[in-house]
Amino acid sequence: MGTMHYLLLCAVIFLPETPAFPVQLRAESWTSIDLEKVKGYLDKFFPIFTKTQNISIEERIKKMQTFFHLTVTGKLDKETEEIMTLPRCGLPDVAEYKTFSGTPKWEKTHLTYKILSYTSDLPRKKVDDAIKKAFKVWSDVTPLHFRRVHLSRADIEIRFARREHGDGFPFDGKGGTLAHAFPPGEGRGGDAHFDNDEKWSEVNQEVNLFLVAAHEFGHSLGLDHSDVRGALMYPIYSYQNPEKFKLPADDRRGIQKLYGKKSSNS
Repeated sequence: MGTMHYLLLCAVIFLPETPAFPVQLRAESWTSIDLEKVKGYLDKFFPIFTKTQNISIEERIKKMQTFFHLTVTGKLDKETEEIMTLPRCGLPDVAEYKTFSGTPKWEKTHLTYKILSYTSDLPRKKVDDAIKKAFKVWSDVTPLHFRRVHLSRADIEIRFARREHGDGFPFDGKGGTLAHAFPPGEGRGGDAHFDNDEKWSEVNQEVNLFLVAAHEFGHSLGLDHSDVRGALMYPIYSYQNPEKFKLPADDRRGIQKLYGKKSSNS
């Protein structure tokens, strides 16, 4: 995860298919390729644990297993391997709902957004509707209001892009990073970018735009990840029927901690 002026937020990742990791092997018996893959995953998604010197690979796996509520063995067993290959967000993992370091938030309740570019996978009206609905997930439970603008600069700018697209965090083509966003703030703060090499969908095919956008906008508003399975801000991407979607309690508590509850006058 890069820092510079902003923290890179969500980069939903489909890890490439790989041969099965060796099951319950001791670290010293793994091949260099196996060990590199495991360490790469832990370094990317659990970087806080790399700061402790001389921590064994088994202890680092135990930390991951604890986060995901798996059986804590310190071994790369089947369920741990499966978690490592699931589609997910690229932001490192935390516990329950959490706000970003320093608790960045918008100091106003009326925010604007602009869609700078589109995917060709869906009609523009479908993209507009998915984006609007994703913002509504958050405005339904807080005093926040979102208004689309077309000409003026917006608080949250949204675009579909390929490969290097000017923010220093290039996309990697189909099947890799799906999207990323930036925390509240000036400049790129709050902006959300979607990989145009992915196949975007409004249903349970390929990648559902509404679900990814709703997750990304949670980051745009100041939320980090949750370890609660089923939460919108849980790092593992999974499909839910958009027509029946209801913001889980964990996400609602997190966003209301930042902005308060929606009042009858909001």
